[in-house]
Amino acid sequence: MNFLITGGAGFLGSGLANLLVRQGHSVRVIDDLSTGNPERLDPEVHFTRGDVNDRPKLWTLLQDVNCVYHLAARVSVPESILYPRDYNLVNVGGTVTMMEAIHDVGVKRVILVSSGAVYGSQARQPLKESSLPHPESPYAVSKLASEYYVRTIGKLWGIESVCLRVFNAYGPGQHIPATHAPVIPAYLRQAMHNGTLVIHGNGEQTRDYVYVDDVVTAMAAAATAPKLDQLVINIGSGKETSVRDLVKLVMKTTGTKPEVVSNTQAETGVSRMCADIWLASQKLKYKPLVPLETGLKLTFERDENLKKMNGKSA
Repeated sequence: MNFLITGGAGFLGSGLANLLVRQGHSVRVIDDLSTGNPERLDPEVHFTRGDVNDRPKLWTLLQDVNCVYHLAARVSVPESILYPRDYNLVNVGGTVTMMEAIHDVGVKRVILVSSGAVYGSQARQPLKESSLPHPESPYAVSKLASEYYVRTIGKLWGIESVCLRVFNAYGPGQHIPATHAPVIPAYLRQAMHNGTLVIHGNGEQTRDYVYVDDVVTAMAAAATAPKLDQLVINIGSGKETSVRDLVKLVMKTTGTKPEVVSNTQAETGVSRMCADIWLASQKLKYKPLVPLETGLKLTFERDENLKKMNGKSA
């Protein structure tokens, strides 16, 4: 098959592109490199630097494409609170531009990579796809709006669409920004230098951490699985882990004893998040294979950025 992946030089996109190439497919990637790195991509991947709102460029890249994976987005919750207009322009506007281009060229299937963040605070766990979304940040709102656009435009224009709500993905190669870094690479980095691990709130808040290889496998399956049109599907581990338990696992993984500090006054966001992955198991034959303890070990051993920070040769 011929694929186009938007945001394909990023953390999840590059993993997906490389897997599809290994499976014998032809893969094109467009990425503005705001956080992506084309060096992650297999040489067989055709990379183009560009903006997802550049419709003429999309037309060129979409020729003869069977399926589009739409991952291009800004993804920082704290940043989205500061710059909601930018998040709307890239995440929502980019999605609409992509759908228009897909319709113009005649691509048959689009897979939107959305986020578990759209659920927000929910009393009932694990989170089922039928739960009423309650987004609590501009980022989450932009992802939910993108889902509605993809499904609505897809239905009106005859484009098969599926939305994958990915929970807290982690693994080697995850981008570590200067501020608001994802918790797992941030904790690993601090622990390796015997720095300070800060627990915000009471530390009992939970998240569903899912290893990158499991996410990429699910995404690849969505290209050919039957009867997915108009579905929303959770992609997670199906297990929830508290921040305090994550700290213990990070210390065990790194073999260090960093100082652990509690910031009980800090905002922690949603108190619990755990994905119900039954629908993914039924529709995508999805079964997460990498438990958190193993995934942390693999990240610690394989992440080139962490190796460099630790003074080891890459």
